Amino acid sequence: MVAARRRHIGVAVEHRHILVTETLRPDGTRPVPGDPDHLPAHRIEPHHLVVWAARRYLVAYDLTDNEWRVSRVDRLHPRPTTQCFATRALPHPDLAHFVMSTHDRGDTPAAWQCTGTARLNLPAHIVARCAPGGSVVEHLDTEYCRLTLGAWSWAGISGILATFDTEITELHPPELVHACRRLTRQWAAVADTENLGPSHE
Repeated sequence: MVAARRRHIGVAVEHRHILVTETLRPDGTRPVPGDPDHLPAHRIEPHHLVVWAARRYLVAYDLTDNEWRVSRVDRLHPRPTTQCFATRALPHPDLAHFVMSTHDRGDTPAAWQCTGTARLNLPAHIVARCAPGGSVVEHLDTEYCRLTLGAWSWAGISGILATFDTEITELHPPELVHACRRLTRQWAAVADTENLGPSHE
């Protein structure tokens, strides 16, 4: 089923045929009318397929909302048409950059042993460009976003969050908070050791 959906999208990109698409749930199931998460189908112009972080993304112009979108291919349920579309000027000359900096691209956290969230004092498009593949970046406002990501350990998530070098609040769950505190103590101990300088014994 997934292979067939990918083939439909690939053919539509190659032949520049409009697609009618619905968004699938993270588990791959398709909401039906009456479900609380059901969304109406959209007509899109599928322009390019881009592979990033081992996932395929479709760069398309959404005719329903009149805007460019980046969507994970495995989260789309496409219905082919034979209606052609003309080439449009792309939203960014570097498509990989456009995919990486688009926070609302349908990602879901990978199946990690640990998954946590935090509020970062950075715009969503900046965090999306630097976050690991499979992370979810939620736009909060022009200055803040919420990042959900996974790792094999809470310390691993703490280390990734530290790389953003910004104000981090609203950490969840408590295990992530404790890991951040441990990391802070460990780095403080390293800094204290360095400040002692070389021994003069």
